[in-house]
Amino acid sequence: MSSYDEKNQEIANSTVPVRKLNPGDIDAVVRIDKRITGSSRREFFTAKITESSKDSSMMVSLGAEHDNMLAGFLMGRVYYGEFGIADSVAILDTIGVDPLLGRTGVATALIEQFVTNMKGLGIESIRTQTNWNEWGLLRFLESAGFKPVPRVSLELKFDDIPVI
Repeated sequence: MSSYDEKNQEIANSTVPVRKLNPGDIDAVVRIDKRITGSSRREFFTAKITESSKDSSMMVSLGAEHDNMLAGFLMGRVYYGEFGIADSVAILDTIGVDPLLGRTGVATALIEQFVTNMKGLGIESIRTQTNWNEWGLLRFLESAGFKPVPRVSLELKFDDIPVI
């Protein structure tokens, strides 16, 4: 076993500390996300973390640490329905783990803390969505207990609008 594998096995067998993200975490979140996606979404994450620090009753932002450094993050929100229909659900907006620390329990710790927080608010379920071909993420979400729901997501591209 390489020293990298031994180090990661050590993390997986320990408790991963999870805390609330703060504005000082933006650079680390952007760095992790860029390693995953290949592009910077600084404005998106700055807005999410800033909003979360101002209204923690609706927005949730969590960070997991390894060696006192941010190893992963999760952002979500509480959602109370639409169209006049009450629905006590949380939305998992984004989750990211430094690719160098994948399969070490970081994502699981983030999901577990998110679930704990949402249960404490009386939320009954968590919803999320991803691209259909994000196989690694889909496997992880399935292992965390997520299942497909009977909903259809529709899109209308303006180039596809029929002439009436």
